Amino acid sequence: MNVLHVRYDDPKAPELFARSLRQTGFAVVTNHPIAPELVSSAYGEWERFFASGEKLAHRFDPARQAGYFPFRTEKAKGYAVSDLKEFYHYYPQRIRLPEMAAVHTPALYAQLSQLGAELLGWLEDYTPEHIRCAFSMPLRRMIQNSEETLLRPIHYPPLSGAEEKDAIRAAEHEDINLITLLPAATAPGLQVKDTEGRWHEVSCNPGELVINAGDMLQMVTQGYFSSTPHRVMNPTGAGAASSRYSMPLFLHPAPDVRLSKTHTARTYLRERLAEIGLL
Repeated sequence: MNVLHVRYDDPKAPELFARSLRQTGFAVVTNHPIAPELVSSAYGEWERFFASGEKLAHRFDPARQAGYFPFRTEKAKGYAVSDLKEFYHYYPQRIRLPEMAAVHTPALYAQLSQLGAELLGWLEDYTPEHIRCAFSMPLRRMIQNSEETLLRPIHYPPLSGAEEKDAIRAAEHEDINLITLLPAATAPGLQVKDTEGRWHEVSCNPGELVINAGDMLQMVTQGYFSSTPHRVMNPTGAGAASSRYSMPLFLHPAPDVRLSKTHTARTYLRERLAEIGLL
């Protein structure tokens, strides 16, 4: 499976990026403008948060879908066993960050959002005209003033050895949103599924940014860009004794944006949140 590594500063980057998402649903962007030091500092904030008892005071509000979600809160669509993870939902307009995570995380959110808007522009430029004509508005405009874009710091704790047979860190799923921007996680484990049902590792080298298409982009583009199944596997050997952290930014349209004849962003999001047990 040829997930392309695309240099952000390459004149051919927009074309190569769109090609990789078209063919695989994923791309890896290198030499991008987000400083590795910012990513590392934000990871440090969340490592301290998840290790502290303070997290329990920030339990999520179901109405706002913001705050701390305890270990094994979420199940992938169609799965009976919960994922082996805990996480936090950060929406700047809905919730104030815990003090220990409030220095670097807002800057990372802002920079990822800005870069995501640019990448949506690249995708639109390389979407066939007959599909673009059916958009309710340009892709970049769909996220303007959206309060739904979500940064989700995730902690996958060390394995105890007593996990249920089918329990893994993140079961096979597709993302809900337009595109996801994932700064390299702190350990391997991310896999993507090809059209023949085979799984492939996705690199997570420091400084890289993994981008994938979500269900909303698939819907808006009438399947031209497909939302590809992916998962996070349990480590084996010495790696099982270590935590893994990731911080995906899920780029969402504003709620009233029309995605298709049957769905706005609001109606589709609520449908999917119910399916994974968060509503």
